[in-house]
Amino acid sequence: MELRTSPTPEARKILTLARADKRAAEDALAALSLEEQVAIVCEAPLPLRAGLLELTPMPEHVIPLIPEAELCFTAKAVGLADASWILQHATPHQIVACVDLDTWRGISRDPQSMDSWIATFAEAGEEALVRTAQSLDAELVVLYMREHVDVMIDPKDEEWQAPEGAQTLDGQFYFIAKKADDDLGPLMQLLHGLFRRDYWLYFRMLQGVIWELESDLEEWSLRWRTGRLEDLGFPSWDEAMRIYGFVRKERRADIAEGVDALDISEWALPVWMSALPATTDSQHSVFRVVAELTESERQAFFYAFVAIANKIAIADRMPLGEPETLPSAIEKAAIVVSGGLDHVAGENGISGVEALRRVALERLYRVGASLNPEHLPPLSE
Repeated sequence: MELRTSPTPEARKILTLARADKRAAEDALAALSLEEQVAIVCEAPLPLRAGLLELTPMPEHVIPLIPEAELCFTAKAVGLADASWILQHATPHQIVACVDLDTWRGISRDPQSMDSWIATFAEAGEEALVRTAQSLDAELVVLYMREHVDVMIDPKDEEWQAPEGAQTLDGQFYFIAKKADDDLGPLMQLLHGLFRRDYWLYFRMLQGVIWELESDLEEWSLRWRTGRLEDLGFPSWDEAMRIYGFVRKERRADIAEGVDALDISEWALPVWMSALPATTDSQHSVFRVVAELTESERQAFFYAFVAIANKIAIADRMPLGEPETLPSAIEKAAIVVSGGLDHVAGENGISGVEALRRVALERLYRVGASLNPEHLPPLSE
C-alpha cells in the first residue's frame, strides 16, 4: 500500500526534465523557492532524491529543511557509504534523529548500524564528524568507543609501559583495539578531530570509556532517545502498548457521552506526508468514512491516525529507520481501526461517520485488536 504523498504536477515535470535534460531541470529548480525545492525532493521516489539534490542550486540550504526521518530514508536509499556529501550539510538535530531512528532495534542498540553511521560522518570530513560527536549523547559516543578500544591512563610511574600496539595522541590517554582485525579508521578520525577541535569532549569521552558503568550508559542512552522520539511523535514502548489493551466483549460497543474524538491538535511530522487515502472506494472502511468528514475533521483525523501508526511502529518493534515502516504501520492501523469502527457502528446502529466523531481512534484500535487477536504485536525475543 503506497501512502507517500503523490508527486505534484510541478514535481513530476521536474522529475521528467531530470531524466532528459539536467540543465533544464537545474533551471526549473532554481526558479523555485527553497520550500518548494524541499517539497520537490521529498515528493520524489527515494532512489531519485540524491540526483535532485545535486541539481538544486544550493543543496546545503535544502538539506537542513528536509524532515528528520526523510533525511534518514534518503541517506539509506543512496547507501550510507555514498551519503556523506548529504550528511555533511545535516543539522545537529537531523544527525541525532538519524541515529535515534536507525541505530536501535526496539529498545536495544545496534552497534553495527552505529558503526556505519559514524563511518559515513567520518567520510563527510572532520568538521562533520566532530559536530556529530558534539550532537550525540555522550553516553552513546562512549559506548561506541568502548566497543572498539580499551583506554588507559599513563599513571606517570616509571615502571609502567603502555601495552604493545597502544596509541596515544597526548601522552596521557592510551588506547588499543579490542580486536586485532578491527578497522579503527573512523574512530581514530574522531579522536584526532576531538583532540584538535574540542579537547574537553575528547577528555570526557576517554574518561567515560575507562570509568563509566555499562549499565548506566545503556540506561541513559535509552532514556534520552525515548524522550527525543516522543518529540517526533513516537511514544515510549510502555505507552505505545496501551493500544493493545484488551476490551471485554460486553464493553466493545460502548460510546462515552460528550466526547469529541476529532478534537486533535496538529504536530510536526518527521516524515513528508500531507494526506491519507480517504476515498469512497477505499478497501478500508475507515478511509471511506473519512471521505465524508468535513475538511477540518479530516485534518484532525490525519494527525490522530498517524499517531496511532507511530504507536504501532513502537509497540510492534518495527525498524524506525526504514522507509517501509510507516506504510506498514498505517496499513495495519487501517485494518484494525476499520474492524473496531464497523463493530461499534453496527452494534449501536449508527453511521460510521458518527462513530468516528464520537469514539477515539485509539479506542477503535483496541476494539479491533480485541476482536482479532492475530493483530497483537509479535512476542519480543
